[in-house]
Amino acid sequence: MKLIIQIPCYNEAETLEIALNDLPKKIDGIDKIEYMIINDGSTDDTVKVAAAWGVNHIVSFTRNKGLAKAFMAGIEAGLSYGADIIVNTDADNQYCGEDIEKLVKPILEGRADIVIGERPIDDTPHFSWLKKKLQHFGSWVVRKASKTGIPDAPSGFRAFSREAAMHINVVNEYTYTLETIVQAGRNKMAITSVPIRTNPELRKSRLFGSMGGYVKRSMLTILRALLMYRSLAVLSILGSIPFLIGFGIGINFLTYYFKHQASGHIQSLILACTLMIIGFVTIVIGMLGDVLSANRKLIEDVQYHVRKLTYDESDAEVWKEAGSLKIPECISREDSDYADDE
Repeated sequence: MKLIIQIPCYNEAETLEIALNDLPKKIDGIDKIEYMIINDGSTDDTVKVAAAWGVNHIVSFTRNKGLAKAFMAGIEAGLSYGADIIVNTDADNQYCGEDIEKLVKPILEGRADIVIGERPIDDTPHFSWLKKKLQHFGSWVVRKASKTGIPDAPSGFRAFSREAAMHINVVNEYTYTLETIVQAGRNKMAITSVPIRTNPELRKSRLFGSMGGYVKRSMLTILRALLMYRSLAVLSILGSIPFLIGFGIGINFLTYYFKHQASGHIQSLILACTLMIIGFVTIVIGMLGDVLSANRKLIEDVQYHVRKLTYDESDAEVWKEAGSLKIPECISREDSDYADDE
């Protein structure tokens, strides 16, 4: 049984070694543990720190692409390197490395394919009151959207079995945490959570510039995931609202009409027709979205089988190792919306 612990990194030279030192060297039920960083276009000495520490694998982008793409690159590389379990954690040592054993236990016991670490949000001192409430609210929304019972949806401390990793497909560029849960719920994967501990804050989170920005982008991510996986249900609800309002206004107009009092109420008839048309068109779009969702499911199945053929039936390693990496001496640093989970 092989475990690969992956760490997405963007300019983490100051904290990376601390996080690496905290990782477990041995876990019961695991025969081999390997360590991997995904260098997301860092402009500091992140790669040098990782290489000096002795990580087994370094996947490197020449420019910053964001957490979601870094995470997916790690998943693909982990599968390429023969991982039976892939654990994702942070480079800022937010999570307690010893708790990785808790994460992988349900997978080793065959009880789950995805395990998410549940942080003690209410007892985390560097989380503001507002952030705690938003964390709880966001997790509630994701639970409803995904039909799962995950209490801490934004947590990036999570473990995937090889089979679950084969099915993962993140398309948004902001963060993987919310979409993967919605996807897992839709595909009826075995997903659970375990309580974990967190370490003192080493640096401020770079997930968002403001609380408002975080809420906006998180809600857009959830909405997009819902439209991708449950478009008919979502758009039917949204379309029913104007349709029923228009229908009610239309009934009210007919009441006046049959009483021969319709004069002066033509505006109501126009409004009723407009609202009913908007509602009907929205529901029809939901039906079309449902057809596209079915096609997406077929594409995901194709992707799954391609990964099986690529990673299970060949020895191809498609990622550069640390020894063959060529890191430019100077990389222009651009403004980035890089999102390491909270």
